Amino acid sequence: MPDFKIYISNKNFLNYSNVICDYIEASAKERGTGIARRPEEYIRKKIENGHAIICLTKDGKFAGFCYIEKWSKSNYVANSGLIVHPDFRKMGLAKKIKRKAFELSRELYPKAKLFGLTTNLAVMHINSELGYRPVTFSELTQDDQFWYGCSSCVNYDILNRMNRVHCLCTGMLFDPEKAPNNGKKFNLKRLRIYDRWIRFKKHVLLKGIQKSKENT
Repeated sequence: MPDFKIYISNKNFLNYSNVICDYIEASAKERGTGIARRPEEYIRKKIENGHAIICLTKDGKFAGFCYIEKWSKSNYVANSGLIVHPDFRKMGLAKKIKRKAFELSRELYPKAKLFGLTTNLAVMHINSELGYRPVTFSELTQDDQFWYGCSSCVNYDILNRMNRVHCLCTGMLFDPEKAPNNGKKFNLKRLRIYDRWIRFKKHVLLKGIQKSKENT
């Protein structure tokens, strides 16, 4: 297994911006969901401002990435764009990158609620270990600009049809004033419940959308 180093970004990492954009886009296509390619200038700004986490191999090859976004006057913070290079998956990098992004978010915005949207069971597992809990979309930021960012997702039509109340993604929230699971051992039973919930929601929402289309 190669050696990895995880860094808080700065301008010295700007040369990785293009490859990061490529992998964010490729990852979304691979999953069939999620946010598509971000403008390179947007990613460059995150890197330069120290609002991103970059993982590299010992010889400098790109291995993973995640960045921080703030919403609703910094009352809400999201860790977005989590990707791991295909050559380095199943090595625990996603968990390490996510934890580093979580720690940076808590350091920069200690009073903010951290949140995310995901359809990935592994990400839900990682989030739960950090103290996140599944919530309804009403508990997340209501900043229109955040939800507009979902417009490049293949499931954006579902989000609109559900009046931004439900989608295939599950909302997860870390509230620094509550955080009941933070630092505690993750409950595998909860992971199985999440898995069933994701499958059930996907079945119900897709079935409802199909029925709606048939009636139009």
